[in-house]
Amino acid sequence: MMEALLRPIGGAAAWTGAALAADHAWIRTFPADEIAEIEAALGVVRARRLVPGRFGAAEFPLARAQATLAAVRDELEHGRGLVRLCGLDPRRYDGDDLKRIFWGLAAHLGTPLPQNTEGEILAEVRDETGTGAAVTGSGPGPVPSARARSRSTGPLRFHTDKCDVLALLCASNGIAGGVSRIVSTVAVHDALAARRPDLLAVLYRDFWRRRPADEEGSRADSVFAMPVFSRGPDGAFTSQYSRTYVEMAQEDPAVPRLSASQIEAMDELARLADELCLEMPFEPGQIQLMNQHVSYHGRTAYADDAAAGAHRVLLRLWLAVPNSRALPEGHAVQWGDVRAGALRGGAMPGRSAYEL
Repeated sequence: MMEALLRPIGGAAAWTGAALAADHAWIRTFPADEIAEIEAALGVVRARRLVPGRFGAAEFPLARAQATLAAVRDELEHGRGLVRLCGLDPRRYDGDDLKRIFWGLAAHLGTPLPQNTEGEILAEVRDETGTGAAVTGSGPGPVPSARARSRSTGPLRFHTDKCDVLALLCASNGIAGGVSRIVSTVAVHDALAARRPDLLAVLYRDFWRRRPADEEGSRADSVFAMPVFSRGPDGAFTSQYSRTYVEMAQEDPAVPRLSASQIEAMDELARLADELCLEMPFEPGQIQLMNQHVSYHGRTAYADDAAAGAHRVLLRLWLAVPNSRALPEGHAVQWGDVRAGALRGGAMPGRSAYEL
């Protein structure tokens, strides 16, 4: 069984950053008639005073854009697992309307999920430190959570969010940095298969992780074990990983200590992700959609200019999608439901943002 897992996977999802930088077929631009339709749908929900969480695809009609959105859904699950959508001009909308548009588009792709137990459904990812300080986890004391890191100006290591599809909309940018970094986990897997199959085998075994209390609340099962790389019942690949939560689990004395081979495997995964990733500025109005089973994402550090009113702000949605892959039975500990197309993931698995 392990021998079969250590073979390259290949396919469209095994892209490299160099290939995507040369071929922009993964970037799609809404044509003028679809932008007009999106703005007409915005007018409908605005007139009814509907806000994100209180309307779905039916209330945000997009007949013309259905072909584009169907192609996006297919590309995310069966193609590269990455799509960037362009064509929106955020200067045309106030903050509330930009959120309505983002929510309305996302509702045609999947079901938004709660992002923490406090009911956050459409997150604003911005510097919340008040000082512009970078939270990196390199200093003494407890390991800071991924949320604390993301809500600072510091860089973010490659990781996944707990959803089938992560949707980000760039509302505005800071004055420097904040470059989007994305890597195909299938490409990382295949590079390991070619260069270090011994470490690839390690990543197919359990790593202990801690649940983020600032997203999932206090739970009796605050630590759990799950492989970094896995295959579903039909052989579909999946990787759910954040080194931050592996490191946080090590603060629990009951959790087994990381072995030398596990640390080396995570180090090599990070090195290959740096080698194979795509780095590209994320411009205002662009929407980035990433299948979290076949990609990791991160960013470079950035700087805001508060005096000039220049801030980096991303809108974020977590989506469960109807065409998702089946996951291994053991992943229920993280996802709640592992069936293909299930409502799963989020801070409260099995609940949608519409129920909050």
